[in-house]
Amino acid sequence: MQNQVSNNYDESNIQVLEGLEAVRKRPGMYIGSTGPQGLHHMVTEIVDNSIDESMAGFCDKIEVIIHKDCSITVSDNGRGIPVGINPQYGISALELVLTKLHAGGKFGGGGYKVSGGLHGVGAAVVNALSEWLEVFVKTDGKIYTQKYERGTPLTGLEIIGETEDRGTTITFKPDYEVFEDLNFVFDVLKKRLRELAFLNKGLNIKISDERDGQSKEFFYEGGIVSFVQFLNKNRVALHPEPIYLQGEKDGSTLEIAMQYNDSYNENVFTYANDISTNEGGTHLFGFRSGLTRVINDYARKHNFLKAGDDNFLGEDTREGLTAIVSVKLEEPQFEGQTKTKLGNSEIRGFVEYSVVEHLSTYFEEHPAEAKIIMEKVMSASRAREAAKKARELTRRKSVLESGSLPGKLADCSEKDPSLCEIFIVEGDSAGGSAKQGRERTFQAILPLRGKILNVEKSRIDKVLSNAEIKAMTTAFGAGIGDEFDLEKLRYHKIICMTDADVDGSHIRTLLLTFFYRYMRPLVEGGYVYIAQPPLYKVVKNRKETYVYSDEELEKLLDEIGREGIEIQRYKGLGEMNPEQLWDTTMNPETRTILRVDLEDAISADEIFTLLMGDKVEPRREFIQNNAKQAMNLDI
Repeated sequence: MQNQVSNNYDESNIQVLEGLEAVRKRPGMYIGSTGPQGLHHMVTEIVDNSIDESMAGFCDKIEVIIHKDCSITVSDNGRGIPVGINPQYGISALELVLTKLHAGGKFGGGGYKVSGGLHGVGAAVVNALSEWLEVFVKTDGKIYTQKYERGTPLTGLEIIGETEDRGTTITFKPDYEVFEDLNFVFDVLKKRLRELAFLNKGLNIKISDERDGQSKEFFYEGGIVSFVQFLNKNRVALHPEPIYLQGEKDGSTLEIAMQYNDSYNENVFTYANDISTNEGGTHLFGFRSGLTRVINDYARKHNFLKAGDDNFLGEDTREGLTAIVSVKLEEPQFEGQTKTKLGNSEIRGFVEYSVVEHLSTYFEEHPAEAKIIMEKVMSASRAREAAKKARELTRRKSVLESGSLPGKLADCSEKDPSLCEIFIVEGDSAGGSAKQGRERTFQAILPLRGKILNVEKSRIDKVLSNAEIKAMTTAFGAGIGDEFDLEKLRYHKIICMTDADVDGSHIRTLLLTFFYRYMRPLVEGGYVYIAQPPLYKVVKNRKETYVYSDEELEKLLDEIGREGIEIQRYKGLGEMNPEQLWDTTMNPETRTILRVDLEDAISADEIFTLLMGDKVEPRREFIQNNAKQAMNLDI
């Protein structure tokens, strides 16, 4: 191995690459944004340092506290940040870590073999963007402390007591001059900490919120096996226990947990040094190629594939698969600043070899589970062939028919997709109002008849044969599933405009499920929007006012009085004439539309499976737990 991890983690391990001057001037370069995402990233940067201590084998407890004043405490029982004087700079190693960009024990100084905080900017950036920060370090029998204000030391390093314990505690308050809002969301931090506990088996992580008293503790002895079981909890697993594989080579380690379920979706989540690699990379390529190879070899050997049969394709082998692929390596190379794609070429071969070696052994030792998986793969292969025929039939029809766009589509005249928007409207009456009320140059209308297919419970061959899905796919022009191509998208705003009742909400959920499962780049790229039609029209002295929620209605009534008013509750878009629909819901100058963002793929997958999947009990539990938060129920 290149680096040996040493207990002698001291000031000599800390190296400085550059200064800190630009952080306050351009905070978005370092934490992504000054909005909620950047605010929560501040916490994970500090937590990641504790995780690095855990990966190095020196920490098994981390605690995060949200205080009432919106400050945050992160504490661990690791070795403690070094406090000795750095000979090059003449200040303590602790002060270096907190005031110099790219200062840390992760640049070949022997402090860490494996590290998630590769770029070493975490603690210094958090300090620079905090109104104040206070650090306590327990090491070498003493308790050290130092306080900072907007990155500048207010005190020197002080000894305030003695202790047999060890560890680091950092409390910081994000700077109101930098961030738009200092309100931390408990659930956002909880999800990331739960993920870290899954990825580091045996690590105890606790988060508590002093604002409302809620707290959560995570500890998973099963690690990523527990992670897969958690992800599959709302699905029907095809074999009782997840398959667990591990490997080690040249200082890199690999863990894979995988389990097939009865759904038709692939959910493979990859990590490198505990960092979520949303865009995949070499570890994902290695896993996929190894899996396809093992399944084809086993199928040939045990006659699931006959002599004249074509091999299974990769997509066949991954239908209904939930898997976690986690690699930990000494020198990760992430493509781009966001660390979302792993680029280390040697990792692909390492992962593929490990999968082939260990999964082949598993199949031979577990023939019953192997048979179940082979039957799932064969079924997926047959469905893919049927889908292929359905696609070809659709293409042939579109060539033969005089117009390739669906007949019920009222298209716009503008041809630049970035200027065009399409409203997906429920029903012919609302579609008629929308067609008459729209701005024809850039607004297209596609009415749907009834509810679209629930794609969560359907294979792609059935999806492709659904008339409403075919109409949307043809209108959008970008294809579907693996063939989806954003470059061919005809509209850069796809707006779901449904009634403000239970049926409308269900149709909207069906649409979002379809987009997420078969046109995910639409959701990831921010092309999908939700229209916000008014709930009420209030008339007083012939003046009409539209309101969009019960709270807004109560506020208006308090302002204008409750005498001599007329209130109309809109149950459907079809109740509005074209002019009203334009004024309230379609006019870019006056409307409100909500963009659908995908920040957390795991949470999105969980909610779509929960709401639209086969298991009734988890859905009932979800509804019972969230009933009090429901608004605008159509009873």
